[in-house]
Amino acid sequence: MMATLSDIPGGFLNAPRFLTPVLTIAAFASSLAVAQPMAQAVQTQAPPPLTVVVTPKAVTLELGKEATLTAVVQDASGKVVNDATVVFASQSRRQLTITAAGVMRAIEPGTYTITATAVPAGGAGAGRGNSSPPNRTTVMVTVPEPPIRDVVFVSPPTRFYAGTTLNVSVRVTDTADRDRATEAIAFASSAPAIATVNRHGQVRLLSAGSASITATTGGVTASLPISVVANPISRLEVSASTATARTGDVIHVSAAAIAANGQPVTGAPVHYALMTDPAPGILGAGAMAQIKPDGRFVAERSGLYTVVATTGSHTATTTIEITSRDVARNVELVGHGAVQDRHTSDLWVWEGVDGRDYAVTGTWGAEGHAYFWDVTDKAAPEKIGEVKVDARTVNDVKVSEDGRIAVISREGASNRKNGFVVIDVSNPRAGLPIISTFDDELAGGVHNVFIEDNHVYALSAGQRYDVINIEDPKNPKRVGRFQLDEPGASIHDVWVQEGIAYSSNWRNGIVAVDVGGGGKGGSPENPVKLGSYAYPSGWNHAAYPYVSQSTGKRYIFAGDESFPEGTPTNRAGRAAGWIHVIDMTDWDHPEEVGRYAVDDAGTHNLWVEDDKLYIGYYNGGLRIVDVSGELLGDLGRQGREIGKYYSYDPEGFIPNAPMVWGPQPFKGHVFFSDFNSGLYIVRVTDQPPPGRPGEIR
Repeated sequence: MMATLSDIPGGFLNAPRFLTPVLTIAAFASSLAVAQPMAQAVQTQAPPPLTVVVTPKAVTLELGKEATLTAVVQDASGKVVNDATVVFASQSRRQLTITAAGVMRAIEPGTYTITATAVPAGGAGAGRGNSSPPNRTTVMVTVPEPPIRDVVFVSPPTRFYAGTTLNVSVRVTDTADRDRATEAIAFASSAPAIATVNRHGQVRLLSAGSASITATTGGVTASLPISVVANPISRLEVSASTATARTGDVIHVSAAAIAANGQPVTGAPVHYALMTDPAPGILGAGAMAQIKPDGRFVAERSGLYTVVATTGSHTATTTIEITSRDVARNVELVGHGAVQDRHTSDLWVWEGVDGRDYAVTGTWGAEGHAYFWDVTDKAAPEKIGEVKVDARTVNDVKVSEDGRIAVISREGASNRKNGFVVIDVSNPRAGLPIISTFDDELAGGVHNVFIEDNHVYALSAGQRYDVINIEDPKNPKRVGRFQLDEPGASIHDVWVQEGIAYSSNWRNGIVAVDVGGGGKGGSPENPVKLGSYAYPSGWNHAAYPYVSQSTGKRYIFAGDESFPEGTPTNRAGRAAGWIHVIDMTDWDHPEEVGRYAVDDAGTHNLWVEDDKLYIGYYNGGLRIVDVSGELLGDLGRQGREIGKYYSYDPEGFIPNAPMVWGPQPFKGHVFFSDFNSGLYIVRVTDQPPPGRPGEIR
């Protein structure tokens, strides 16, 4: 069964993917004989060279500002060619944009290259038989760092005791309200006999008295006055929340400075250090454990760890025993719905109105298909229908909470309207009727969608997401939208959970928005920003929110996407990046607390359920990670990986090239789509993987 929605002139998308011309030897010889003199004749018709002259040749442009390039095209004699055009392009379009009219906008500081290409009338190849490229030139554009505006001490100490050491830090912002955390800071003390400070902001308090600590950068100075008093500390006590734990468990260490009268000394600075005694035979790569300044301790390897607490001349220790986490299990294949003639994109699995289990998968760079599967028998997924729309890519597929409505995204439509398509999936085995389409102001392509509470959140041209009400699925209507008000801001994905929309915005990171459940008065009609977090790489591609069952903390698992060798559309590929674990319990003070990484591979889509993280790790396969308890540090090195599965298919669209796109746990199984070979169903067994049980890999 197949439902279609296509208004493509000439049925272009219905044409075969590959056309193989057949030519007899005689015909080939004849054509070659004719082609040779024609080629010689054509070569003599090569158009005269063109030169593009751009003004100015080099530009210095302030951040957030615009400037216009002007260009003329000249022939070999220097005469202006009025019927030629100039095409501008930025080689760093996310940092410096440029319009067809030559209007540039500076998004990030740096040095960038603009190319200006002269195109003759009728196009680059008009009136010529050879393929000599049109002339081009380049313009260098420098976007300097904005001036420093503020230097502020962050949460400075309030008590200063002689004989102790403490750390101070500052926040630097510029005139564009950007955080300049990498700026070099010059620290100084007004009274070195009272207190000294080094270039790292470490302050030694030498004797009682008054002093001032200053921090200077970019011509701006902040001052912190301090009053040092005699040290009342008599001893130091230290304790841990538990004496035994597993790798990856977070232990809270606390220290108390005590005066001679037995009373606690408030505000005494305490520093922690570690002494390790790893288990025999285990050689750790890098740090085997870490302890944060606030006393959070976590170990990556089993063994004995002694925490040393210090304040001034006083020390105290406590010893913690760490054992192996031992959660690794084997992952076995249950079923495979092969798609071997095109790339597969995302998937969604749901229980239908009739009680049977179904899945839908999209297709990428093909002919606009979405495939529907009956997956009631997990060992034998059955393709029961397909919907074909006017698109090249159906990148995303979602199904409503009641299992009656599916929404599929469209990119590359012949009429450029794109948008999304609403499908009735209340009885998939009987038919998949298209209910409606929505493409108003979504011409740039819808890359991702999400459904919650009769609303579709649809990306528009990678710039924003629109909110469309589908209570009447035959008549969708836009009710709201959200877009970051920052130069060059872009968006890749949106996930909505309990009335909060979490968008992934590349260099702008994770943005959480109240759309009805955030407690800030937001709604689908009136989205209200709650908080955000960005990390330096700017690769934020996808995010999954999760309130930890065991701690109550709100974690955001943010996935990178990068292809150092280019997007692998027709070959086996290699991605890069990892999962960033962000504690967003406090919207105003998000903290990146952990990571999960796989060597020589990169993440795509992810899912978290029942304290388990499921990741489509592209060429790194499917990965399943234990995220129970409080999280801190490198989850992979802690032995939290439960299992992995590589989706090799010798008959895949690209044979034997695992490229896992997106996972979803469902009824004791894990479903995932593979870019090169379709739909997979696997399960985690009770048995450890091959190798020594409990071995950390």
